[in-house]
Amino acid sequence: MSIALSEQEIFRRESLQQLRNLGINPYPAEEYKVTAFAQDITDNFEKFPDTYKHVTIAGRIMGRRIMGSASFAEIQDSTGRIQIYLKRDDICPGEDKTLYNTVFKKLLDIGDFVGIKGFGFITQTGEISVHVQQMDILSKSLKPLPVVKREEDGSVHDGFSDPETRYRQRYVDLTVNPEYKQIFIKRSKVVSSMRDFFNAQGWMEVETPILQPVHGGAAARPFTTHHNTLDMQLFLRIANELYLKRLIVAGFDGVYEFGKMFRNEGMDRTHNPEFTGLEIYVAYKDYIWMMEMVEACLEHVTRAVHGIPAVQVGGNEINFAGPYTKLSMYDSILKYTGIDVSAMDEAALRETCTDLGIEINNTMGKGKLIDEIFSAKVEHNLIQPTYITDYPIEMTPLAKKHRTKEGLVERFELFVNGKEIANAYSELNDPIDQRERLEEQLILAGRGDDEAMAMDDDFLRALEYGMPPTSGLGIGIDRLVMLLTNQSTIQEVLFFPQMRPEKKAKVVSADDFLNIGVPAEWVPVLNKMGFNTVEELKAGNPNKVFNDLGGMRKKLKLDIAMPAKEVVMAWFE
Repeated sequence: MSIALSEQEIFRRESLQQLRNLGINPYPAEEYKVTAFAQDITDNFEKFPDTYKHVTIAGRIMGRRIMGSASFAEIQDSTGRIQIYLKRDDICPGEDKTLYNTVFKKLLDIGDFVGIKGFGFITQTGEISVHVQQMDILSKSLKPLPVVKREEDGSVHDGFSDPETRYRQRYVDLTVNPEYKQIFIKRSKVVSSMRDFFNAQGWMEVETPILQPVHGGAAARPFTTHHNTLDMQLFLRIANELYLKRLIVAGFDGVYEFGKMFRNEGMDRTHNPEFTGLEIYVAYKDYIWMMEMVEACLEHVTRAVHGIPAVQVGGNEINFAGPYTKLSMYDSILKYTGIDVSAMDEAALRETCTDLGIEINNTMGKGKLIDEIFSAKVEHNLIQPTYITDYPIEMTPLAKKHRTKEGLVERFELFVNGKEIANAYSELNDPIDQRERLEEQLILAGRGDDEAMAMDDDFLRALEYGMPPTSGLGIGIDRLVMLLTNQSTIQEVLFFPQMRPEKKAKVVSADDFLNIGVPAEWVPVLNKMGFNTVEELKAGNPNKVFNDLGGMRKKLKLDIAMPAKEVVMAWFE
């Protein structure tokens, strides 16, 4: 396979070969024992200088100021950047000065990984640095990093800022935009602090199947796959709920799981087809108890990440300290639309949706229609943490019927900053009622609702053995992290969000250039100039191309005849 290389990439490959010719392995295998990190040195050197008399650090070269027999460079490791100072005679104490004069000055590039042994000191300008006594090459970078210029006032020039490119090449993004690492450090704290909170209650972390023979636990369209050995269709899980409930049946008092869920649905600023969910089920509890637990948990998590229970999200300060506002589903619609939908049948709900300008279709039953009204007219108003409670039974086939309100179930969703981040029930443990609810879902599926739940006979069998009263909760970890890091898109809090297929640059054969009159020996030169297709060449300026050909002939010291100007002009006809 031919790969069109830029001039920089060609130069770096040549440097790679020269390193090997010098007997230097640019990709050594042995362990490199790091004893210090950039942030640690810069934070603590002035207080404990003796600690840094002998340090070994490693990282990427991110900047260089090459002078005569001494130079400065900047090294970036996992914690930040630090300046290093190299003197030729220190790293080349003998007669052979190749390591400094040739390797460091000519063959190393921005982005290369090096290991440094030396000692900490403060330069005459007051910058904490490392004086290099030994330098080792750990990895040669063959692609140049984007050059991001950062001024002392914090302004950034030529930033690697295009969102699609950043998400697609996260490895480059986090290298040249290290400030984004804080999002993922905070994400890790969210999960670890939540795990600590659950473990302190004595609840057990478990794992349940990702490949499932029946998709259930949520209203969503699944991804399907096929297992060859078993010759059966399987689904990537849309939820882990039904398996976690089986474990409550089995006798565990509290189980939880952080796991990937997969839903074959649309993508937008708050939806990715693969996302992280937390689900927890606790025996002998109800949804009222769960509200108090959620408030305590989210305050604990927010304090772990920020030190206080409040966080700035856009223009709003969100306070996660309880108690949270509570509104029933019907009351919330009445409050924000002035319409009481509690007694409406399906026909009346359809008429209401039409009057409100809400798009609907014939597959939607009563529950879906109410949900559409709520989503369009209520959600965006719920900025501070708000529980929406007591949903219509048609909307929630896995929740227990309300103990006092006919036609409702004991369910709440938690909304923050206009988006749902948690969903909880008093779990339905009546196996006969559960079977009837799932049969109603089959009717909806027959009407064309591809998000309706499937019948899971094994789950029903588990319930028939008896499940104690239980409360369950699901939290969207990605959306919670968005809130706690003040990000407006889910892609910013995922290391590798799902992307459309990358458009590959079309690379054609030399024959395409030969067909328009380009001499064979000049085709590689045009490729080095960035013209990988005839279309790209014809889009260029003929006079500039002619002049640049002469420049490349001189630069590359080519022993080939320069094409006449009229010949070059003919390529563009």
